Amino acid sequence: MENLFSVLRPEEQIALHLRGLYQRHGFHLYHLSSFEEYELYSQNKSFLNEAEVITFTGGDGRIMALKPDITLSIVKNTPSNETRKVYYYEDVYRHDRQNGEYLRIHQTGLEYIGDIQQAEELEVLHLALESLSLAGGGVLDLSHMGVLHAICQLFPIEQHSQVMKALQQKSHHVIRELAELADVSEEKIRVLEELITLSGDFNQAYEKMVTLLQNPTAVQALKKLKQLYDALQTENKLPNNVKVRIDFSIVNDADYYSGLLFQGFVQNEKQAVLFGGRYDRLLRKQDKTQGGIGFGMYLNNLGRTADEETIVNDYLCFALPKGRMAENVYRLLVNAGLASDDIFEDNRKLIFVDEEKKLKFFLVKPSDVAIYVEHGVADVGVIGKDVLDETEPNVLELLDLKMGKCKMAVAAHKDFVQDTTRTLKVATKYTNTTRKYFGRLGQSVELIQLHGSIELAPLLHLSDVIVDIVETGTTLRENDLTVIQDIADSSARLVVNHSTWRFKESLIQTLLEKVKEQL
Repeated sequence: MENLFSVLRPEEQIALHLRGLYQRHGFHLYHLSSFEEYELYSQNKSFLNEAEVITFTGGDGRIMALKPDITLSIVKNTPSNETRKVYYYEDVYRHDRQNGEYLRIHQTGLEYIGDIQQAEELEVLHLALESLSLAGGGVLDLSHMGVLHAICQLFPIEQHSQVMKALQQKSHHVIRELAELADVSEEKIRVLEELITLSGDFNQAYEKMVTLLQNPTAVQALKKLKQLYDALQTENKLPNNVKVRIDFSIVNDADYYSGLLFQGFVQNEKQAVLFGGRYDRLLRKQDKTQGGIGFGMYLNNLGRTADEETIVNDYLCFALPKGRMAENVYRLLVNAGLASDDIFEDNRKLIFVDEEKKLKFFLVKPSDVAIYVEHGVADVGVIGKDVLDETEPNVLELLDLKMGKCKMAVAAHKDFVQDTTRTLKVATKYTNTTRKYFGRLGQSVELIQLHGSIELAPLLHLSDVIVDIVETGTTLRENDLTVIQDIADSSARLVVNHSTWRFKESLIQTLLEKVKEQL
């Protein structure tokens, strides 16, 4: 039997251990069909976190879907008032927004549906910790919808989605901008900035957060997290190889989640592999009376060994945009005492190593910086806010470097007069930003995607207007163009990989503190 076990891939061995763990705790294996009616997912799109659904037409004419999620199917098939403790080992199908391909993800997890009290939350949280431990150890971050709701209450409802996004990206500078627009007091803004950047060891972060939070709902939510943590500690349910942290960048949809939230990370995986929380509101939307809590864990790459990654982990790796910006950022790091002088060479090399400070610099195309950071090839990157808004990578936007300042704007020929009887033609390389901007205005547009020399489009009557970055405006003026609408300001932002933030937090905090001193 031992020889048979050895032929399994690492993730299969981990999955087998996890199945045994869940069964020992009274969870029963739940089998699902590979397909569900598309209507289930179309009615719960925000629960899927913007995952695109693969659909097809069944033999009877119904629109069917390959499962992008397991929890929805289990909730749908659980009768009201019935208690269920189930685990699963299934495939889900998601769309990779970067390469346009669809992915099959091996996933395991469990769901506890019924009368959920602290004991039930504690059991699920314990099993999440044990799951990470069996996968090699890592970090489990805790958050709570009560705290997130309290933060959102400081802002008008139309800003809530932007606030949640800023929390998710740990962007204290964006929170300040939103708070100033909402006339939030300076005292509360400073508290918000501290809350966003605060994370780390549970007890240390908790003591600090208790002094910052004043909203009764938020304080009560924080105390619930503390009760769970203390119970795990008292009952000796904290694995030695898993660190528990508080981090309010763990954000889920408020229409479905109702309390505890958590995410898990393991070494050598560059994004979260475990996602869970309390989802009573989802059950209410399905006309169920029970509470619910559970988690899912991605298995695809668990257990892999990577000697090369271990070597790279000794260094803090930066992805910098080629050109003047890379030089400016490098000089900023030198002035901050973070990098050695004379590392960059005047040649075509793309990788530079600072052995003394244990840094590596990769020079990449500006639009590719976020890809290197999101995939964990680089720990840290510097990227324009315009590119961040356009591509929406899954990274933490921790700092505005106040350099490379410009703005995204709509421009047209100086004699342009809009014909409101026809659709406006817009040429741009920022198609997502443009679509969202005109969508907010309720204006129908025809997008024409270009990759360079955008200013030519209205001159040759390819488009009526353009959307592009404007720095000094010289190019526009020299081509008889003028800005007719400002969309957003842009500048260079320092972004960090999610896993790096968890496993190299002290290095990142030092980086942030020293860079801020130079700004």
